[in-house]
Amino acid sequence: MWRIGWLSQPSAATGGSELDALRNGLRELNYVEGRNIRIEAQWADDDPARLPELARALVQLDVDVICTAGTPATLAAKQATTKIPIVFSRAAFPDRTGLITSLARPGGNLTGVAFIGPEYGKRLELLREVAPKISRVTLFYNDKNSASVLAMEETRQWAQSLRVVLEPLGLHDRPSLEASFAAMRRRRPDAVMTTADALLLSYRTLIVDFANRQRLISMYGDREYVKVGGLMFYGTSTTDMWRQAAIYVDRILKGAKPGELPVEQPTKFELVINMKTVKALGLKIPPSVLGRADQIIE
Repeated sequence: MWRIGWLSQPSAATGGSELDALRNGLRELNYVEGRNIRIEAQWADDDPARLPELARALVQLDVDVICTAGTPATLAAKQATTKIPIVFSRAAFPDRTGLITSLARPGGNLTGVAFIGPEYGKRLELLREVAPKISRVTLFYNDKNSASVLAMEETRQWAQSLRVVLEPLGLHDRPSLEASFAAMRRRRPDAVMTTADALLLSYRTLIVDFANRQRLISMYGDREYVKVGGLMFYGTSTTDMWRQAAIYVDRILKGAKPGELPVEQPTKFELVINMKTVKALGLKIPPSVLGRADQIIE
C-alpha cells in the first residue's frame, strides 16, 4: 500500500476541501484510500511555525510522496527531505522563491502545479468592470511569505498598467492586521484585495467583516472569503489544480523522477460572486460580469 503524506498550513476545517480534491483526483486514477493508498495528513492549524516539525514527522513515517499545499508548506517539506518526492499545488512563483531550479526542469525532488501571475491582473480588471471609477486599491499580503510578496509586486505592475494606485499593506499576525485596518480607515481606499495566502485566509472573517462595514468593493484571493460574505473571488480552481497534482503523484509512484517533470500551471479559473453582499452594498454587477461567474452565492 502506497503512503501519501499531506502537509498544509490551514486547519482541516479550512483546508479539508483541498485534501478532498486530491483524494478525488487520485480516485480517478484508481487510487482508493484504504485499498491501495493511505494518506497521512498533517495540519498546522494556521500556525506556520509548526510546518517544519510536521514535515519531519512525514519523513519519519517514510511516506512515498509528500503533497504540499502552498509555498510555506512546500518550503518546510523541501528542508525536511531531499529524497522523498514532493508534489506541490497552489505554490506561487516556485522558480523565484527557491523551491525549484526552473519551471521546465525543476530539479531535485520537487514538482507540482503553480500559479504564475495572470490572475492578478484579471482581478483588477474585474474590479474595474464592477466599479469603473475606482482609482485606489488596498492589497493585503503576508510580508513574511515570499510568494505573497511576489504576488503583491506582480499585482502592483498590473495596477500601473491599468492606472490604478495600489496601496499594499503587509501583515503577519493579529496586531499587524489591526494596524492595517487602522491605516485603511485613514486612507479610505475605493476597494480592497488579498493575495492567496494561508495566514490571510485564517483572518478571512475579520477581513471580510471590515471590508463590508467600510462598504468597500472587494476581490479576494481564495473562494473561502466569499463563503463568509466576501464580495468576489477570482482565481484558480483548487479542484482542478489538485487533479493535475494527482496525475503527477501517479507518475511518480510509477517511477518518474519529480525533478524531470515540468511544473504545470492552472488550466481553469473561477469567478465567484456573493449576491447577498452585492445587495447589501447597493451594487449593480454588470451582466457581462454576472454572465462569466462560475458560481453565484445567493
